[in-house]
Amino acid sequence: MRYRHDTSSDLFKTGTEPVIYRSGMPFERLDDAARFLAASARVLEYRRFRHLFVAPDPDGVLAALGAYATPDGGYGYALEPDGRGPVSQPLHVDLALSVLTEIGQLDDATAAPIIAYLASITCADNGLPAVLPNIAEYPRAPWWAIPDELTGSPIPTANIVGLLHRAGIAHPWLDAATEFCWPRVESLTETHPYEIINAIAFLDAAPDRPRAEAAAKRLGELVRDRRFVLLDPTRPEDAQLPPGYAPGEYMTAIDYAAHPNSLAARWFSTGELRVALAHLAASQADDGGWSAHSLAWTEAVGVEWRGLATLTALVRLTAFG
Repeated sequence: MRYRHDTSSDLFKTGTEPVIYRSGMPFERLDDAARFLAASARVLEYRRFRHLFVAPDPDGVLAALGAYATPDGGYGYALEPDGRGPVSQPLHVDLALSVLTEIGQLDDATAAPIIAYLASITCADNGLPAVLPNIAEYPRAPWWAIPDELTGSPIPTANIVGLLHRAGIAHPWLDAATEFCWPRVESLTETHPYEIINAIAFLDAAPDRPRAEAAAKRLGELVRDRRFVLLDPTRPEDAQLPPGYAPGEYMTAIDYAAHPNSLAARWFSTGELRVALAHLAASQADDGGWSAHSLAWTEAVGVEWRGLATLTALVRLTAFG
């Protein structure tokens, strides 16, 4: 169903025609979010929003994403807002692949230079490091710690591998990285929510479906046993915040189950998913945007994360209808 926009605001007029959203969400919420994104988000998030909710424009999104590309085939320039500076980082590539997936532009051709870059930074264990030392001289979030020794990390290797499998990419590097992911995902015990979110992204797309379903079931039991999920927003004391997480940085059911077909959706009842969706919808601020879970270590980074959080909220609410 298409919803017609109120033409009283010049911000959204295109000639004399009102904006028409390609979504079943109430247009008032999209109006408010659109105003926030137009006023405060990066060009990339605003163009992604318009591609998803106004009119398809993959070329426009690609143009905006291209501003973050680096000569080595990776991405930098704070594409993931917590890592500043012009150097490529695995977490920037992770977000770039997510954008390419979102606009249907991740294929063998677009993946080839990215995989070549990933192969050049892969550790001896066939995993990707979370942070590369080349960012040392640039501003970054405190949790972007440079390790003493580079070893593979499930963050962001698991999510990157999942995105490439989801796109149907076949490559020797992907085969090796998949083998890196399996034992680490299947043996997770001392973990935390962001690592589990990366793990479920891998399992949602891993080719071995019975193995993925078994591993996901165990992770769901771990999430509930450790109370790593906020099931009742009125009782945050019932959930657990791991060390280093910001106050209020709780994960809800739809932070794990980002779409209805995710294996993580099986971890929660229909009622628990509805509570999470209602909580997300109610979290839209008066200015039309949503806030990110994590701590904003500079004012500018906080604004950039709000743009990402707002787009993510709209996508998830739409995905679950």
